[in-house]
Amino acid sequence: MSGRRGPTRSQIKRRRRVALGLVGVVLAAVVYLVLAATVFAPVDKHGSRYVHMELQSKAVGRKLGVNVIVPRQAGPAGKRWLMVMLHGRGGYEGTFNDAVFRGLPDLRGSKGPVYAFPAGGVHGYWHNRADGDWEDWVVDEVIPAVVKRFGIDPRRIAIGGISMGGFGAYSIALHHPGRFCAVGGHSPALWLEAGETAPGAFDDEADFERNDVIERVQEDPEAFGDTRVWNDYGETDDFRPYDESFVAAMEAGDADFTTHSWPGGHEGSYWDAHWPQYQRFYVNSLKHC
Repeated sequence: MSGRRGPTRSQIKRRRRVALGLVGVVLAAVVYLVLAATVFAPVDKHGSRYVHMELQSKAVGRKLGVNVIVPRQAGPAGKRWLMVMLHGRGGYEGTFNDAVFRGLPDLRGSKGPVYAFPAGGVHGYWHNRADGDWEDWVVDEVIPAVVKRFGIDPRRIAIGGISMGGFGAYSIALHHPGRFCAVGGHSPALWLEAGETAPGAFDDEADFERNDVIERVQEDPEAFGDTRVWNDYGETDDFRPYDESFVAAMEAGDADFTTHSWPGGHEGSYWDAHWPQYQRFYVNSLKHC
């Protein structure tokens, strides 16, 4: 009596391939669901209004974007505060929008400023130079447009930035002492000599010298005027020696100056971890401006 034949070797291999394929499909589905719930999931805006603006810039000679976030607790038109945040090298107007949304609950019901994120080019470095007057774009075009459209109190404006944007915030505030309630540099890209700078940061040595932030505060530690000043950097940040020189120069005077050094490097995870501290500094500064 003959028994029932078992599967052949080729059939076993085929079944294994099918099973492995099914496992792969299941794993891919799990990965997608995890990403959909985290990376790809819409960030909770906590009742904020988000607006994207396109402005034709005379200063830079082309149309540029500005993202604006209006928190639910921004207050009535005409009495709102403005926080201008400048992105880093290679960033754009949307680089840190989600970080602001995530940090809003940490304000714990306090009045929140309107946030404006202008585009600053790949490496414009936020100063007036050959490829565009990036400082004028911020001061003379972005800020007036946002003030008018969103009902900002023009006496209550702060400016800050990360890396390239931190340098830009300092540079702009130094050129307009007393114009801002507060200025913040978060891991600001600073240098002591023109030969040390990143490629494309400045047109030439003369351009660097016109915008040398550290030398300016070394000559006058109170060059920011009445503006409150913030500086922070990671303990393993490559810019740490330059930021320490900036801190030493600032501490030689009597300016309203806050500085922090926390674990971390020149990276997104470092800045994301400290957005709540940044926001509280700006809110407190604007409140008492």
